[in-house]
Amino acid sequence: MHQSPPPRDDALVTYYTARAFEYEEVYAKPERQEDLRRLHEIVSSYLAGRRVLDVACGTGYWARTIAMKASAVTGCDLSERVLALARARQPVTNPVDFVVGDAFALQLVAGMFDAAFVGFWWSHLARTDLPRFLDGLHRRLLGGSRVLVLDNRYVHGSNWPVTRTDTDGNTYQRRQLRDGTEHEVLKNFPSPDEVRAAVASAGGRRLTVCELPHYWYATYELGHDA
Repeated sequence: MHQSPPPRDDALVTYYTARAFEYEEVYAKPERQEDLRRLHEIVSSYLAGRRVLDVACGTGYWARTIAMKASAVTGCDLSERVLALARARQPVTNPVDFVVGDAFALQLVAGMFDAAFVGFWWSHLARTDLPRFLDGLHRRLLGGSRVLVLDNRYVHGSNWPVTRTDTDGNTYQRRQLRDGTEHEVLKNFPSPDEVRAAVASAGGRRLTVCELPHYWYATYELGHDA
C-alpha cells in the first residue's frame, strides 16, 4: 500500500530560508575547527569517485568539499533561497547540480546515485519519521552505495540550549536570528546506539559510528540488492 510522505515542515523551511545568509557562520566557531578539519578529510575521502546525492544540502557548504573528489554531485533542498546561495558559492571547477527536492520524495530527484551525504538533517527529523526517511533514501540509491551521515553533538555553551521535549522524545531549541525573529527548531541529538539501531533496521551494513567533541558521523553501505 502506498504511503504518502509526512507533511513538509514549513516552519523549518522558513527558518533556514531566513537564516540563509548567516548559516555558514556556525562553521567559524573556534572550538569546532579541529573537528571540522578532520571531517572535511573524511567526507572528501569516503565519497571520492562516487555519484553523490547531497540531501537537504542548504547553502552547499559540504557540497563544495564533496565535489572536489566525487565524480558527480546533486544537492537538493526545499528552499530556493539557499539553493541560489549554493549555486553562487560553488567553484566552477567543481560543478554541482543544485535542484529543488524534498528529502521525503527523493524519487523525484533526477540522476543515478551510488552514494549519499546526509549533513545536519538527521537531527531535524522527528523520531517517528526517521525510518521512513531512511527507507526512501535507500530506495533511491544503487546497490553497494555508500552513505555518510554527519550531525551535531550537544555541547553546552556551543549549541543552542534545548528548551522543550515532546511526548515522543523529540527535543527543540529556541533560536534567534540577527533580524530579531525567534524560531522553535526541532533538533535531536541521538546516541551512537540509537544511530546503530536505526541504520541496522533500514538495512545498512558495515556501519561505523564515530563521535568527535562537537560532531558525530556514521558511514555505512547498502547491499547489492538495495
